[in-house]
Formats: sequence, structure tokens, C-alpha cells
Amino acid sequence: MKTLQDWLSHLETAHSGGPIDMGLERIGAVKERMNLNPQCPVVAVAGTNGKGSVCAYLSHIYAQAGYKVGTLTSPHLLRFNERIAVNTRPVSDEAIIASFERIEAARGDISLTYFEFNTLAAVDIFIRENVDVMVLEVGLGGRLDAVNAFDADCAVVTSIDLDHQAFLGDTVEKVGFEKAGIFRAGKPAVCGQNPPPQSLLGHAEATGTPLLLIKRDFDFIPFENVQWSYRYHPHFADGLKRNRNALPLPALRGAYQTANAACALTVLEVLHDQLPTDIGAVKRGLVLVENPGRFQVLPGRPLTVLDVGHNPHAARALRRSLINLAFAQNRTAVFSMLADKDIDSVLETVKDQFDEWHIAPLDVPRGMSIDALQEKLAAHGITRFRIFDNIQTAYQAALAKSGENDRIVVFGSFHTVAEVMAALAS
Repeated sequence: MKTLQDWLSHLETAHSGGPIDMGLERIGAVKERMNLNPQCPVVAVAGTNGKGSVCAYLSHIYAQAGYKVGTLTSPHLLRFNERIAVNTRPVSDEAIIASFERIEAARGDISLTYFEFNTLAAVDIFIRENVDVMVLEVGLGGRLDAVNAFDADCAVVTSIDLDHQAFLGDTVEKVGFEKAGIFRAGKPAVCGQNPPPQSLLGHAEATGTPLLLIKRDFDFIPFENVQWSYRYHPHFADGLKRNRNALPLPALRGAYQTANAACALTVLEVLHDQLPTDIGAVKRGLVLVENPGRFQVLPGRPLTVLDVGHNPHAARALRRSLINLAFAQNRTAVFSMLADKDIDSVLETVKDQFDEWHIAPLDVPRGMSIDALQEKLAAHGITRFRIFDNIQTAYQAALAKSGENDRIVVFGSFHTVAEVMAALAS
């Protein structure tokens, strides 16, 4: 019998069209063969950044409200199982293997990608677990992503910016259209960016999707950095207004997290008739929420931040959050990126936040070489950097030289953060 690792090694190379092969025909056919038709509400969450955080808020709040929640996220940091969770806990190897075997038996001669297997397995497991709500994070874009094979009762687009241009297009309007592809006629959609691209507004209108925009239909009001209030006032539904006051600040750090939390609370509002949620569950969920690697501040000194941000939008958010932290005497970046990312924009955005850089190559096919990393840093006037064989030794060296008033920030890729998390776990 194959182990989970055997399956994952096989799936990485099994699909004839390569690892990223967008389209809904293959997954749609296998979905029908397996009769995977969710009978509970489905929330699909897309966005350039912030979608993992919105999934985390929804999962923790609904779990605190007593519902059984199935959550699909990607990518994982340490274990594949992180991608498929029930009540915020990763499911077992055995559950995933059994589902992979069912998919393998059903697919016949249809070739599926790694992510298509991942998505089908998640929904298959959630149906068998009889969950009350499914929260599905879109992997790439929206319109042609595997998650879009399942109709969302509520769609969320957290933010729209340039990333994955080869697949989603080289303008924000093109990206907006791809992300709006998860909208469904008559089903509400939540957007955490205002103004959004015209393409997203146009698609909502063309499909008859009731669109809820931040700063128009819902909003958040911070109060002296100790609590906040949420306002829900949809423009198309008279009398359905609601305020939630004296909310605790989200446990997830970062200046942008209250906006992500507000998106999640708006989903709670539009699904309230099917999944009523009390204020106690909302407050507990906000306090207990976890989403490792998203501006995660580790306990102890020196202050260490882990951030998976890997595109210009995430870099701008990281810079704002770093500025909001207390003064640090010496600031070290532990950094590496994938070769197909916009490293120039990222470096230009955050370079003023660091005094020294520790760089290393990532041991993955798309990783940027150490020579290319050096050239990029030099091109942006960054001259104080040290070179290491891998991210773990780069981090250990930063830790060894840092005093208690210093700061270390590990960022640039999920892979960069995962290497440090693996070192911490061992």
C-alpha cells in the first residue's frame, strides 16, 4: 500500500500537462463520477493576498460557534495534511490516502494535476465527515482554478494585484476578471478592496452577483489599538444593518488583518440564516485564530517575524506592519525567493527596513540561484549581505549575532519560511 509520501511523489510528476494546467473540464468530469455535490454552504476565497487569513478567521469562528468546518488551503508549510483540515485540525494520512484511492479509481483515463487531486480529496473527505460548512481557498486565480468546480454560496475576493502574470495576465484588470470567475448568479460576493478593478465590478453585474464592497457595504473602525467595531450596511438590503462592537483585535498580526477579519465577518452575515453565529463565537474565534507564517511574531527575543509574502502587494503590507513595530536596533532580513516572482518590486519596497541581509538559495526547482540573488540585491543598492548554503544556516547566523533589542524577519516565499519552521520544530 502506498504511503502518503509515495502518493505525493507520484502526483508531482503524474499529470501529462505539467504541474500547473488550468481548466475545469478534467476535475469537473471526475467530480461528477464521484458524485461530489456538497449539501452544506460552500465559501470560496480568492485574492492576491489575505485569502489564507480569511479562511483562518472563518474556520475558527465557525468552529467556536459549534459547527463542523472543512477547510482547504494551500500551499502547506511542513506537512501536506495542513491543506485539508476539519475543525482547524489537519486530517490523517489514512483519510487522505483513502480519498486519493477513490479518486484514482474514478478518474479512469483522465489525467489530474496535484492540486486537482488535492481539491477533490478535500471535498470528498468533507462530505464523508458531514461538515456543516466548507471553506475552500482558491489556489491560483479563480475562473479556471480547481476550486471553481464547486459552486460557492458565498465568494470572497480579498485583494487584487499582480502575481502569477503568466497565468492570470499582466494587468490588474485581467487579474480581477480571473478572480471574479468564482462569482455565481444570485449568490453574494465579498470584496476587500475598494475601488476594485472595473473588470470585477462588470463581471458581478453581468452574472447577477450581489457584490458587497468594503467601505461601502461593510467597514471596520479601530479604537485606540485595543479593540474595533464592525459595521454591516449592505446597499441592496434595507433593514439588514448590523454593528458588532467592542471586538478584540485579531490574534493575527499585521496592519491589514482587521480588513481581512471584516471580510470574514461579512461572510458570517450573508450566511447567517443558514449558519447563525453568536457574538461570543466571533470574539473567541478572533482571539484563537492561527495562520502560521503570515506576519507571525515568534515569542522571545530577539523579535523574529515569519512572513510568507512573495509579491509586491505582500511586500507593501509587510513594510507597513514592520513600521508599526517597536524600534529595533539592528534589523536583519533572512531572505530568498522563487525565480518567477517579481523580486525587483519586493526589494525596492522593503529595502529601507533592513540593515543587513542573509541570503541563501531555495532547494526547489523554481528557486533563485545565489548568483541571481546577489545581482538583484546589488542592483537595488543593497551592499550589506551575507551568503549561506541554505536558509536554516542563514537564520541560525542571524540569531547568533542578534541581541535582544534586534529584529529578524524571515520572508520571500512559503519555502523560505518553511525551512525556518522546520528548524524550529526540530
